[in-house]
Amino acid sequence: MNAVRVKPPVTGVQPPKLGFTSSSNNGSTVISMKPRCGCRIVKAVRSADVNGQVSHAVTPNGSSSDLEIGNGHAGKPLATVGKSTNIKWHQCSVGKADRQKLLNQKGCVIWITGLSGSGKSTVACALSQLLYQRGKLTYILDGDNVRHGLNRDLSFKSEDRAENIRRVGEVAKLFTDAGVICIACLISPYRTERDACRALLPSGGFIEVFMDVPLEVCEARDPKGLYKLARAGKIKGFTGIDDPYEQPLDPEIILKCNTGDCSSPYDMAEKVVSYLEEKGYLQA
Repeated sequence: MNAVRVKPPVTGVQPPKLGFTSSSNNGSTVISMKPRCGCRIVKAVRSADVNGQVSHAVTPNGSSSDLEIGNGHAGKPLATVGKSTNIKWHQCSVGKADRQKLLNQKGCVIWITGLSGSGKSTVACALSQLLYQRGKLTYILDGDNVRHGLNRDLSFKSEDRAENIRRVGEVAKLFTDAGVICIACLISPYRTERDACRALLPSGGFIEVFMDVPLEVCEARDPKGLYKLARAGKIKGFTGIDDPYEQPLDPEIILKCNTGDCSSPYDMAEKVVSYLEEKGYLQA
């Protein structure tokens, strides 16, 4: 058996690093990026007053191309949004359409609303599974799950419940901008709050799914024991008992379930998938 000789490392020698070098010539700045091999990848020439506009670039083969550099929002005035002042929206070259093309789907929000115990989370998980099997990317924003982190500082008082929905709506909007099919499943009892979330998205981007399940069915299920506690007076302001639930007036999808007549969660989820197919959300 031949022995394998391992060369000792050479000390005192630093490998070349990927980085940028710059030099000035006649009021222009020349930027070169060099890899470890020492080869030039890109040499970009830009004017000294870069302001977020397209600048001239030289590619490795010497041809010309446009290079997007700068801060992405030059020339736009500072804005005030809510309590945030002196801010600007930073626009990047990779947009929603690019991300949707990458995922081969269209970002949207599927907002599942209904009483506690109506099956919102169960249907959401079934829907996510069906879309996963089709190679589609989803993310579930579950009402209880978001209160473990993002909304852990909120109670169940009316003003906090409103803020809870507002935050979920804003996060859902970000997911759709990423090209993801976002499934939000929350009681969200008031129309005003649901409509406000709908208004955050372009037309057709908010798909309201109403779990039309009678109170007596939900209370008979009572998976968390919350109805029992509410009836005993140990929970105040519980939706359906001593706090109202405002049914959607014109939801995109209604999933009905009555005593002795209730489809399986996967059958309900298939109805949503069919809607997404029909509206073109499962392709870029």
